[in-house]
Amino acid sequence: MTRSQRQAIRELIAEMTALGCRREEVVAQLRHDFRMRPREAYRLAAGLTLDQSAAAVTEVTGGSQAPEGSGIAKAEKWPGPSSRRPSLSLLGALAQVYGCEVADLVDVADLREMPAAERRVLRAGAASPAAGKEEPQAAAPAPPAASAPAGVSNTAGDSGPALVRRAAEEAAAWAGWAEASNVGPVAVEQLLADTRARAEEYLVQDPAAVFLRTRALRDRVFGLLQGHQSPAQARDLYQCAGYLCALLAWMSSDLGHPREGETQARTGWLCAELADQPDLRAWVASTQSAIALWDGRLRDAIQHAARGSQYATTGTVATFLACQEADAWSLLGAAGETRQALERAADAQERARGADPVGGLFRCGEFRTANYRASALLRTGDAAGARDTAQAALDTYSTLSYGTTAQTRITLAAAHLACRDTEAVRSALDPVLALPPDQRLAPLVERIRDLGRDLAARSGAGAPGVQLRTAIADWCADSAPRRLPLSP
Repeated sequence: MTRSQRQAIRELIAEMTALGCRREEVVAQLRHDFRMRPREAYRLAAGLTLDQSAAAVTEVTGGSQAPEGSGIAKAEKWPGPSSRRPSLSLLGALAQVYGCEVADLVDVADLREMPAAERRVLRAGAASPAAGKEEPQAAAPAPPAASAPAGVSNTAGDSGPALVRRAAEEAAAWAGWAEASNVGPVAVEQLLADTRARAEEYLVQDPAAVFLRTRALRDRVFGLLQGHQSPAQARDLYQCAGYLCALLAWMSSDLGHPREGETQARTGWLCAELADQPDLRAWVASTQSAIALWDGRLRDAIQHAARGSQYATTGTVATFLACQEADAWSLLGAAGETRQALERAADAQERARGADPVGGLFRCGEFRTANYRASALLRTGDAAGARDTAQAALDTYSTLSYGTTAQTRITLAAAHLACRDTEAVRSALDPVLALPPDQRLAPLVERIRDLGRDLAARSGAGAPGVQLRTAIADWCADSAPRRLPLSP
């Protein structure tokens, strides 16, 4: 494929996505315009490279399938030259990754060359044997309540013992359907574990790569919810879906797309309602508060945080919501409300009980709390208190979250500037300026840009101040929202 063809494909996908086209429509257009095999079209429509697709297959199968990108490419070309016939297990795993049915990934050319036994499996709508889990993507059949089981007469003339027997057989048939599920308890447990892993990974790994993995996992859960499972399993799946949507909402905002983040958060709230899960409601509300704050809607940020605080929760979400209220009030210059919110955060931290259901991004430990406290103190005029709080947090706590560490250092640098210690500003900021562009998320860009403006407004900084402002401008110009694509 030439470079111009790849560019044309990217432009077509972007245009159809902007027009609100469904993925199936994008796939159909790719196949028509570029004569693609179905597996390649679904991969490109899903926004994955060959290597990303291979990694996703390895993940969804728990390592039982571990292809390389070149293997995915050969499977896509089959039955053409230099290709390899994909196994049913690989097709099943790809269907989970792309959020489609196995049958969608094959066409008549595939069927002609496929062994008859495999054709029968496909035609029967069998689930993938790849995942090793009870997770077929096909929709569950309708319950058989209104129809008689096979071999049972449904004539209106049934009466007496025959009618009673038929009614009992119908009840048994419905009970069999009600007990059936497209997901087993082990699979649900694994999905919850994968959700926790995404929340942890986002704190330390490439944000765009984690975004893609999170989206693939969310689509997999959405696909399962379109099938049939017990009410308890459905609640667990809605809980997974809600946290994954909240993760995608947070990531979207961090990558410079707050409006898209709000859409994800609204879907996360719906999932929280369907799961009837107070902790999830509170964490989704906290995500909505964060997005509103970085979008400049401070009153909305306060309202979302207050709404989340109404739920009886475990873990650290109550602390986080109070910190977010303090953050928004301090930006509004309301010192009294900021102080009250910080006091509520301290009380909630003392009363916190139990572990957070997911953790990672959805956890507010001592270091994260100190970061919020320091920035709130700085905005309400206590530069020395902000400096001491930020420095103590950096000296006392260890954290793997590069984002929270960078925010704390920016606050420390701003506090030094307010205290007219220009040399300390540079030393506090140097580790932040060393962050790679992929980790320069939108909130960090906004905060360090504010620091640059404050630096320009203060006289007496001299040449070091000019050099630092130049370094800040260069840092902001090569940030994650500008650099990281979320499609091929």
